[in-house]
Amino acid sequence: MKKISVLVLSLLLISTSLTGCTNEEKKENNDLDKIEVVADYDAEVIIVGAGAAGLAAAIAAIDNGAKSVIVLEKTSTTGGSLNFTSGSMSGAETIIQEIDGIEDTKASYVEDIMENGGDAGDLAMIELYVEEDVESIKWLWDNGLSDNKFNVDRTTGTMSVFAPEHALYSQKRTYKAAADDNTKYSSAVHEVLDVYVNEVENIKFDFATTATKLVANEKGQVTSVIATDKDGQLVRYNSEKGIIMATGGYSGNLDLMGQFVENGSNYLPGGSNGADGYGIYMMQEVGALIDEKVMGYIPTFPMGFGGNNTPGLIRPTYTWKTGGICVNQEGNRFVDETSSDVVLREVSLEKQTNAVQYDIFTDAIIEDLIASRSDMFYSAFYAPEKSLSKFVVEADSIEELAVKIGADPKTLEATISTYNNSVETETTDEFGRQYSQDSINPLYNVAVNKVDGDKFYAVKIEALCVMTLGGVKTNTGMQVLDNDSNPISGLYAAGEVVGGVWGKYASGGTGVMGPVVFGRVAAENMMANVMNEEYTLLPSSNVISIEMFKKDEVEAKVRFDMSTELNDGEYVNVVDGQDGEMTVKTVITNGVIVSVEIVEHNETVSIAQGAFDTIPTSIIEKNDVNLDAVSGATLTSNRILDAVTQALYDATK
Repeated sequence: MKKISVLVLSLLLISTSLTGCTNEEKKENNDLDKIEVVADYDAEVIIVGAGAAGLAAAIAAIDNGAKSVIVLEKTSTTGGSLNFTSGSMSGAETIIQEIDGIEDTKASYVEDIMENGGDAGDLAMIELYVEEDVESIKWLWDNGLSDNKFNVDRTTGTMSVFAPEHALYSQKRTYKAAADDNTKYSSAVHEVLDVYVNEVENIKFDFATTATKLVANEKGQVTSVIATDKDGQLVRYNSEKGIIMATGGYSGNLDLMGQFVENGSNYLPGGSNGADGYGIYMMQEVGALIDEKVMGYIPTFPMGFGGNNTPGLIRPTYTWKTGGICVNQEGNRFVDETSSDVVLREVSLEKQTNAVQYDIFTDAIIEDLIASRSDMFYSAFYAPEKSLSKFVVEADSIEELAVKIGADPKTLEATISTYNNSVETETTDEFGRQYSQDSINPLYNVAVNKVDGDKFYAVKIEALCVMTLGGVKTNTGMQVLDNDSNPISGLYAAGEVVGGVWGKYASGGTGVMGPVVFGRVAAENMMANVMNEEYTLLPSSNVISIEMFKKDEVEAKVRFDMSTELNDGEYVNVVDGQDGEMTVKTVITNGVIVSVEIVEHNETVSIAQGAFDTIPTSIIEKNDVNLDAVSGATLTSNRILDAVTQALYDATK
């Protein structure tokens, strides 16, 4: 068959968008015979996306009788958002609470999730989640989670804990398990799912394969996916039972977030740049409806660190717990930093210029932070000799500090003076922050200090977006619904791509267990259901603009003129990495690159592995550094390429 380039494919997809087509055109655009591909692949179940929802769905499909499953994944690894989180779980009446001797109720869990979501969640979906979550956690427990190490409550020793980074539950029902192999996995849930799924022979993964279009058969049933494979070829996947879309959210698409949230385009993305929301667009092309208000439900964490790194990382200083303050780019405070209302602090930062704050603190504040054992993040990342210490701005005066962070000196001086006066007089300030000894609590306010001393410090913190809550609407069987709230024949969705479940904000642990639960539910229902024999395929009434997914076309980066004569030798070069430096050794023999070795690195392996596996080999095979990055591991790819490029310049001296 004729090979079609990615560029031609993109033009094809744009030109065949269903929006505004006649019924005859719609039929032609979804005629399988009209799309020319180099290969067809058939399976009983096709899943798009290998994150938590996709992995859970693949396992559940096999457990419910599927003879073959193909999972399409556009990056080079499984896990999706699980690669960017420690993977906190939550649940009520679980095996873990039973072991801990904690009495809890599912009804209370439902109430907390609804309240935490601003009472804007889907009650039926939440009740389904809470009910099925118990069995999902039990399945994880029985398949390896029981062997993982848990962070325990320091007082009681229970695996069930409160998680102050989220709005607190009314009961201890958060579980923080660490992966056994932390060089490969960021979360225990990812590890358990991945180990299990790789032992099942009839689940096949096609990595570096990007789904681009859903196609219905002559009955109007969505049973095929068009994709580009790792070689840029156009291929088609055909399913007997339908398609499960588990493509994640849009936290990596600043343009799309900016369409629904005033300051969304300034948020710091905390996940994969592959989380662009295109899966939502694909489903809209075949009729899925979105709620534009719900698309604006984009929670953030007021604890994002960007530095030289994107995606952003959860790296709070927590210095406000012992007397530090947070100011915006103008130098003004804007919130009670010690408030137990996490949402208040999140929303307040989102409204500031560029969604940026600076944590301001002094030596006395650091000393009390350490003494109170609230220094986990500060001591791990910002203390002298730690990886992020170079991003701590230091000054001998408030005026100097203001200049260094770009704030108005007079404004910052006035802000700190007013704050220090509140500390001295123990008065409650305009934001509600309290300064008396009675205000001390172990989670948010453990010591009172003035911002005063010989040295002043600042760390830039941004509104970090790790997940979005908008997406397509489904029923409780995870069937995607159309304009008239009818199921689209053959089309299912699970995970972050489904919108309106949690409300305005997600409760702790639901970002991990929600996809696991709903992925299982989607597969179970797909295997049990019989597709409608006739379904009239119509486009969504509010399809997102394709412009939200177009990348600015730029010329390929020319790092080095490979026609340059090179001197033989071994060259060791160091570049900045994710949490520290990366060291790469390049060997040149007879004027060509014969070896590229990553000597030392501080990358997150679960994210970077695709670059480690591919980039050095490609450099050697092509004797070239003018290469494209690996999807899903862009930063690591570029770091390796930068280091080898430095070696090439060294080889010309």
